Amino acid sequence: MTGQSTSETAGPRSWNDTLRVYAEPATLRMLFLGFSAGLPLLLVLGTLSFRLREAGIDRTTIGYLTWVGLAYGFKWAWAPLVDRLPLPWLTRALGRRRSWLLASQIAIIGGLLGMALTDPVSALQTLVVFTLIVAFASATQDIALDAYRIESAAIDKQAALAATYQTGYRLGTIWAGAGVLFIAARAAGDVGAEGIDATRYVAAAWTIAYLVMAASIVVGVVAVLLAPEPAGSEARADIAAQEQALAHRLHIDRGISPATARLLAWLQAAVVGPFADFIRRFRWHALLLLALIATYRISDVVMGVMAFPFYVDMGYSKDEVAAISKVYGVIMTLAGAFVGGVLALRFGVMRILFVGAVLSAASNLLFAWLATRGHDPTGLIFVISADNLSQGIASAAFIAYLSSLTNVAYSATQYALFSSVMLLLPKFIAGFSGSFVDAYGYVAFFHATAWIGAPVLILVWLAARARLAHGSPSQ
Repeated sequence: MTGQSTSETAGPRSWNDTLRVYAEPATLRMLFLGFSAGLPLLLVLGTLSFRLREAGIDRTTIGYLTWVGLAYGFKWAWAPLVDRLPLPWLTRALGRRRSWLLASQIAIIGGLLGMALTDPVSALQTLVVFTLIVAFASATQDIALDAYRIESAAIDKQAALAATYQTGYRLGTIWAGAGVLFIAARAAGDVGAEGIDATRYVAAAWTIAYLVMAASIVVGVVAVLLAPEPAGSEARADIAAQEQALAHRLHIDRGISPATARLLAWLQAAVVGPFADFIRRFRWHALLLLALIATYRISDVVMGVMAFPFYVDMGYSKDEVAAISKVYGVIMTLAGAFVGGVLALRFGVMRILFVGAVLSAASNLLFAWLATRGHDPTGLIFVISADNLSQGIASAAFIAYLSSLTNVAYSATQYALFSSVMLLLPKFIAGFSGSFVDAYGYVAFFHATAWIGAPVLILVWLAARARLAHGSPSQ
């Protein structure tokens, strides 16, 4: 069951208790699993946009290709399978959560190998197919990993797990962003006494970079193999008992065949049950919560699609973007995730959720300022640092908030619903970002992405009032 965090029921934690949570094995494990989850995202979105733009693909096409990311927005559709369906042999050997994690990671590796060996100039459609495989497998990994995280610790520790997960996730995205550019630049042979040529497309260089990324998923594979399976909860056992009872009633009372009765009972428990439970617990507030979830990340998701094409068009080289992201981006990512988690534990999730929404929208205005500067590495350092700090704080609080809304009996399906809703609208709008930039320019685009985050502040305020009125997020 869900429940309210300690910091919001029994007063703020002490600083010592707050920091001690970060040394627990369940928290530290999230660093490596988060890395594995964050790695594929940019490889099918941001970094891929850089690769495609450098290969001469037009911005409008790049914008439409970001709809590949809608796989993350529809993962609720197959989350019930991840929640309830065992995998042959793997589930017996590893358990429900770890088996799905390992299977999805193997699929990610296969898709990345395909992307590595496909040149978008001559085989763009083939590249899109492999990109879809990676996106689908990555979304599946997210479903299983979110359930694993929620079931690995009590609700009052979810902020710490979220912060560590977010740290690993952001390190994964930085490696998939800065790391790929760093590797591709050197593989392209552009390094000289004065650094790297701004943009020189070499297909073989990107092949090497994506092969390295495929190998990097092994970090997550090892973490899954060494991690324990979360203990089965009483809530899941109750659901299984209800499913068996329903199947029995359907067979005895209505004369349905045993196989059909079991299928109908499974659909009720696995597909209908998670959504009905959410509506039953929150009633009309469910609409408010879904609206908040659907828009909370809209500013940074829509803006992020055009970030890498923006770097290319402003004349930043792969090496410059990689070095700045790798050094300043990593530092501010770590700081943001840690600060967000600590503050959420100390002062409560809702306050930090509001702060994170303000910072996420405001950081986009910095990109608008940078667009007026032309090629300005110093300005890029400042903007990337501020943006990563803001995203780290916002994401740590938001993940903890979503976890607090989840019933552990349906952890995979309900969290998949939340995270799908979180990305569906932003990803759809982001598909038009290239056309918007072509029509109005980068400055107007970044201003627009900042202002569309303004309604989020009202939704956070309303959700906080609803939370206080009910006394617990589970009510």
